[in-house]
Amino acid sequence: MSSMDSKVSAIYDSIVKRNPGEVEFHQAVREVLDQLDVVLERHPEYLDQKVIERIAEPERMITFRVPWMDDKNQIQVNRGFRVQYSSVLGPYKGGLRFHPTVYSGIIKFLGFEQIFKNALTGQGIGGGKGGSDFDPKGKSDNEVMRFCQSFMTELYRHINDFTDVPAGDIGVGAREIGYMFGQYKRIVNRYEAGVLTGKGLAYGGSLVRTEATGYGLVYFTDEVLRKNLGTSFEGKKCIVSGSGNVAIYAIEKIQELGGKVIACSDSNGYIHDETGINLDTLKRIKEVERKRLTSYVEEHKSAKYIAGGNIWEIPCDVALPSATQNEINLESAEILIKNGCKVVTEGANMPTTPDAVHAFIEANVIYAPGKASNAGGVATSALEMQQNASRDRWTFDYADQKLKSIMLNIHDQCYNTAAEYNVIGNYLKGANIAGFCIVADTMIPMGLI
Repeated sequence: MSSMDSKVSAIYDSIVKRNPGEVEFHQAVREVLDQLDVVLERHPEYLDQKVIERIAEPERMITFRVPWMDDKNQIQVNRGFRVQYSSVLGPYKGGLRFHPTVYSGIIKFLGFEQIFKNALTGQGIGGGKGGSDFDPKGKSDNEVMRFCQSFMTELYRHINDFTDVPAGDIGVGAREIGYMFGQYKRIVNRYEAGVLTGKGLAYGGSLVRTEATGYGLVYFTDEVLRKNLGTSFEGKKCIVSGSGNVAIYAIEKIQELGGKVIACSDSNGYIHDETGINLDTLKRIKEVERKRLTSYVEEHKSAKYIAGGNIWEIPCDVALPSATQNEINLESAEILIKNGCKVVTEGANMPTTPDAVHAFIEANVIYAPGKASNAGGVATSALEMQQNASRDRWTFDYADQKLKSIMLNIHDQCYNTAAEYNVIGNYLKGANIAGFCIVADTMIPMGLI
């Protein structure tokens, strides 16, 4: 182990010791630190100024109880979180996740990732994240409303458009944002459209926000294909895991660009349709009827539903994991490699385990981390903030072109940074180094913040 590796390992060990049991957070920190050896050799001031230790420690971590009443008039109690991680580049920006798995380690992992993702967009936004262990699935609209109102009754004192601007994430869509925005407006007695993003169009939302993460993922991936393989999505077999907004709109854009998506998934299994996923059916089932994917095979005899199966066993050219963290493990990575997969780009946050990432890179499968490839969602949230500030509303095409330009710029930052450090085509290193250096080079002149 080199002297620099020893220093980085010591920093990592100290972070783990200060944050016991938060394994997802540890994994996110490890991913960044493992890419920084060449940077720290070139910039010893980052070590001298303890930039890593300062970035890894949130500026503020807020935990609060959320009591609410269900439809049976029974009081329920959940836990709410908001981590305000880094405001070096601008107000904290990051989504709210409502899911039973949410705890401090998940929120800190997501917030830590958000710092560098937001830096790569170049839009002057810092990193934050939040959420609750509340599960909106199976709840009535009134139950969700009462929970959101209680959640915002505490959160409102920590946010505004100059300090912290939450958005949606898993379990938080336009319905939840609407309930929270209404409660915020009621409490503060002001119409602050810029305090939340992901809003409905009637009260300050942006066109393309629903499609943004999926579209952005595909714009980024298409540029990866062009830059590294001299090709495009045309004629490519693709797998997109998940069946929420990210997956649905990634599928839509892939189809527009001539690719064929042959599988997608939900938490119980996946559908495989060699003729290509029928997007109209998928949208109706998931967005209108709110049903499980098993309904798809009832209408399309060419498809089959595999309960509890491994979607990554299906041969494909391009894989876009867009469901949840650590969904591709080493075994799945080895299957994808064996079956000839050429590109893996992340639509979810950290959906690939570290050993799976290593396997892709060793096998020369082009791999891009989510902090680069799935930044389209937060990028369009920042575009929504711009429209709110100017009391403007852009057309769909104008907002979409803005999104595409941002995603191509993120791609170029990652590609060029990797080339600068003599690892051409290594998007893992390029994304982490580029994001880290933007934040570090801004922190140092500001002093001890």
